Formats: sequence, C-alpha cells, structure tokens
Amino acid sequence: MVSSPAPVPATSAAAIPIRYMRISRHRRLAWIASAIACGLSLLGLVLCWLNPAIGLPLKPGLDFTGGTQIQVERRCQNACAELSVSQLQQRLSDLSLPAVPGEITPNLSSSSVQVLDGGRSLLLRLPALSAEQSTVLIEDLTPVTGPLKTSGTSINTIGPTLGSRLLRGSIVSLLVSFAAIAVYISFMYNGVFAFLALLCLAHDVLITCGVFAWLGLLQGIEVDSLFAVSLITVAGYSVTDTVVIYDRIREQRKLLADVPLIDQVDVAVDATLTRSLYTSLTTLLPLFGLLFFGGSSLFWFAVALIVGIGVGSWSSIGLAPTLLPVLSRR
Repeated sequence: MVSSPAPVPATSAAAIPIRYMRISRHRRLAWIASAIACGLSLLGLVLCWLNPAIGLPLKPGLDFTGGTQIQVERRCQNACAELSVSQLQQRLSDLSLPAVPGEITPNLSSSSVQVLDGGRSLLLRLPALSAEQSTVLIEDLTPVTGPLKTSGTSINTIGPTLGSRLLRGSIVSLLVSFAAIAVYISFMYNGVFAFLALLCLAHDVLITCGVFAWLGLLQGIEVDSLFAVSLITVAGYSVTDTVVIYDRIREQRKLLADVPLIDQVDVAVDATLTRSLYTSLTTLLPLFGLLFFGGSSLFWFAVALIVGIGVGSWSSIGLAPTLLPVLSRR
C-alpha cells in the first residue's frame, strides 16, 4: 500500500498564494524611476539656489520675506482691455510714494506683477508699504488699469521681522516633526526597517520640494507657511502608509518563516495593495475638490499635498519593500 503524502505545513512555500503581485520583479524599474525623480528635484533646488533672483532652494513668498501684496480686480463688462506686465512695472517705477517719517521710501522698480484671469485681476508684490502708500499706489494705477472694483481689492502687509520669524518657525517645526518621526520609527522597528522608512520620508519630501523648485523657476510660484504645513502632512502620511506595509511584512515573516524574505515581502505588498490604493484615492478626492473649488489662496497648498501623497503612496509600495530584502542580506 502506498502511503499518502504528509500535509504541507502552513508555513511552507506552498502556503504562498499562486497568483499575487510580485513587486520585486519590477524593483529595478521602481528604483530607476525614483532616482530620476530625485535627481531632477535636486537639480531644480540647485538651480533655484544659484538663481540671483531667488538665492534659496525654493522661492520664498511674502510670509517669509515680508512686504505688501496687493490684489485688485478690474471692472470690465465682457472682456478687459489688454494690459501688459511691462506697462504696470513701468508705472510702478515712475510712481512717487509719500514719505513716512523715520523710514526710507521703498523702491518699487523690482516689484513683481502678475496679470491673472485674462487680465481681470492683478497681483502686485511690493516692499512693505504703509496704508497711505498703498492707497496712493492703487489710485495711481487706475489710469492704466481702468476702473477697479472696491470689493475686489485686497492688501496684505507683513513686516520683514515677522517674515524672518515665520521662516525660522517653519524650519524648526519641520525639523522637530522629522526628528520625532525618526525616533518613533527607530523605537518601533529594527535598524533596517527604520532606515528605509526615513529614506522614503526623505524621498517624498525631496520630490515635493523639487516640484515647487521647478515651479518657482519656470512660473514664479512661491512657497509660504502653508507649504511647510503640507510637508509635515506629507511626512506623516508617508510614514503611516509605510508602517502598515511593515506590519504586514512582520506578520508574513512569522507565517512564512521558511520561504525567502523576497517572497514574504511580495505577499505582504499584495495583501496591502488594495488598502493602500483605496486609502490614497479617498485622500486625494477631497484634495482635488480643494484644488478646483478652494480658491487661489489654497490652490498651491492642495497641489503640494496631491504631489506629496501621490509620491508617498508610490514609495511605500515600490521603494521601501523592494529595498528591504537587499539591505537585509547585507
């Protein structure tokens, strides 16, 4: 009589699902894509730093540099008359502002001017002005711009001291949050897991900053205090998504103890893939709503979150798990 074979233990290779996503097969493509994105981001940051008009890795906004921002809306019936940026800059250069006792009269020749919404709205970034100087400036622009809507005029002024404090506070808050995340990850996981989680965090923040570095170079987009908030949010989301996959990998290392780590990682990624994609999608949907309906003040904040969360989902699925078997062997 031929005896029947013994049942296969639950921890053997036979317990691995026959059909599952093998992310490790495509790991080189994932690494190359991330390397290209990081390289382009670093290039953008360096070009911003070397640009005399910027002088920093990112173009700072009014929150950090101080100054006055004036936004006005023209009163047009069907279409506004054509208006060029050079006309407005020339008008500002020729303008004589009333002097403020004890202060130097600001020079408006280097002011930034943007024509928005087909010429219906104008955005001016100027040195810090007093209330009287701002009123004189708006009145002096009227012969060039035509009638303006009183209800559409917005004036925001931040002093240089407050701006420098906001910049220092934003940098400190970013460093403290990243340090706290590093301590938490190092305490919860072993050295290889912690290193990869922090690597993904740096990867996500670098690419998000790189996108805004290129936007600053090509479109003049500035970063403000909301951008610092978006970086902290992206960092928290990235670590949370990575930790979920790490926990599943630890479970598979117990259930599939006799199979290679690379197979354990593939099974863990496959088990969490649907959850990761659904979580990212449900997070991105309200952000797209904010992007299209949140107004101009929240537009670039939403863009930063969309880029960061998209990149964070990618690094948690395609970068951290695929690097784990390589570093664990070494």
